[in-house]
Amino acid sequence: MIVFQLSCSIFISLVSRFRAGLKAEIGVFFPMIVLRVLENVAQPNFQQKMIVLRFLEKLCVDSQILVDIFINYDCDVNSSNIFERMVNGLLKTAQGVPPGVATTLLPPQEVTMKLEAMRCLVAILKSMGDWMNKQLRIPDPHSTKKIEAVENSPEPGSLPVANGNGDEPAEGSDSHSEASGEVSDVSTIEQRRAYKLELQEGIALFNRKPKKGIEFLINANKVGNTPEEIAAFLKNASDLNKTLIGDYLGEREELSLKVMHAYVDSFDFQNMEFDEAIRTFLQGFRLPGEAQKIDRIMEKFAERYCKCNPKAFTSADTAYVLAYSVIMLNTDAHNPMVKNKMSPDDFIRNNRGIDDGKDLPEDYMRSLYERISRNEIKMKEDDLAPQQKQSMNANRILGLDSILNIVIRKRGEDNHMETSDDLIRHMQEQFKEKARKSESVYYAATDVVILRFMIEVCWAPMLAAFSVPLDQSDDEIVIAQCLEGIRCAIHVTAVMSMKTHRDAFVTSLAKFTSLHSPADIKQKNIDAIKVSFLLHSILNAVEVGNKLKLN
Repeated sequence: MIVFQLSCSIFISLVSRFRAGLKAEIGVFFPMIVLRVLENVAQPNFQQKMIVLRFLEKLCVDSQILVDIFINYDCDVNSSNIFERMVNGLLKTAQGVPPGVATTLLPPQEVTMKLEAMRCLVAILKSMGDWMNKQLRIPDPHSTKKIEAVENSPEPGSLPVANGNGDEPAEGSDSHSEASGEVSDVSTIEQRRAYKLELQEGIALFNRKPKKGIEFLINANKVGNTPEEIAAFLKNASDLNKTLIGDYLGEREELSLKVMHAYVDSFDFQNMEFDEAIRTFLQGFRLPGEAQKIDRIMEKFAERYCKCNPKAFTSADTAYVLAYSVIMLNTDAHNPMVKNKMSPDDFIRNNRGIDDGKDLPEDYMRSLYERISRNEIKMKEDDLAPQQKQSMNANRILGLDSILNIVIRKRGEDNHMETSDDLIRHMQEQFKEKARKSESVYYAATDVVILRFMIEVCWAPMLAAFSVPLDQSDDEIVIAQCLEGIRCAIHVTAVMSMKTHRDAFVTSLAKFTSLHSPADIKQKNIDAIKVSFLLHSILNAVEVGNKLKLN
């Protein structure tokens, strides 16, 4: 646990000081170290969860960091929505374990975690407010001096890219970078965000109905309409359901069949061992359960392998039969439900005469058997369903020390768990993938308009996180946090002229004043009334400032 804590401490230093030069690395490690722990609500390691929550609270001290994270990851089509996942993970933690769900947490531990998550949500809103105040030169969020600040605030500008000397234009930021690139304005960021949201909508539709998803993406100009372009999308896009990719590729309709052929033809199997080619091929999708679909896919694979390696087998039929045998061996060797494992002699016997009536060399077959038995053919770990990944790794969280090729190993872990070499290799693959896909330019946000996009992402989770405890709890600390969160949210949405979002928080606060039912007023209602009075003057000041600005 000390190692994990040190890893988080190192990681926060890297994010705070060197995020501009480590964009791809942070994009890999933030989900792995922070979000994986945060999103495990029912079966978390309590100590790890508290370390992560305190890490996030510290992260919000620098108001520039959250905005930069949103710009560089949530608005990057090839990156995870780090800010959005962080807010939603904190919401789920603040709400606690759902009723009826088994948990390893003791009641006091759950109470502590919920309160800490609430503090983090409030810290995020405070950080957004501080950043907004700094950009608009608002000296004091409680002061009517903000009228002048809002009136004279700068017009939306641009998002400067960190320059080659590692300097960011944002005041107070201590990031350092070796990145460089063109300046991107807010409209470009808005377009990038809109593009990503529409792409994610299409991916979500694909994960329900693959054909409709592809049709939607083509009509939305997110994917080309040629088989080659669709195949490239299926091969490279993140978050696609790998089982449904396999089902789609196995369909016999004309377009699906052409896409499958283009997908297989996109692989270069030249000079690859046969099992290595299968391993590479099956990393991107899960073979469908229907025999005819498997048959179509593996027949095309065999044809492609023999085209890339014309001297490997007498015919493509040999490769086709051997591919089936390799898949069966892989299942037999690595499925714990299979008690009587296939021996090398069994494997050789099952494949007699498959090479146009002749046997394949015995040494070749034994070597193939050994490689498959020793190293399971499976999809990339990051392609597993989130629930599977969470359950597999709930008690085995990878820390930042993997950057240094050191892996936290749980004592007595099962033999089927990956070795440190596997994990290091997996990290290296992810870094290469990020370098290939993601935009390397790092943006340092300076325009307050960016906050509007962030509020669109987080306002609903925040409202739920604060309103439910206000209604159900009488704990003074919890009530104080909820009211502070609502106050910050109203302040930010009011200054940003987001009337609908502001009114949602104002309505919630007004409800908890209980002025409509004076006989039932409690201390928390009195506290809500005090916050309402405080906000009244602030909202009036903002309204006057906006009118002056319009005139």
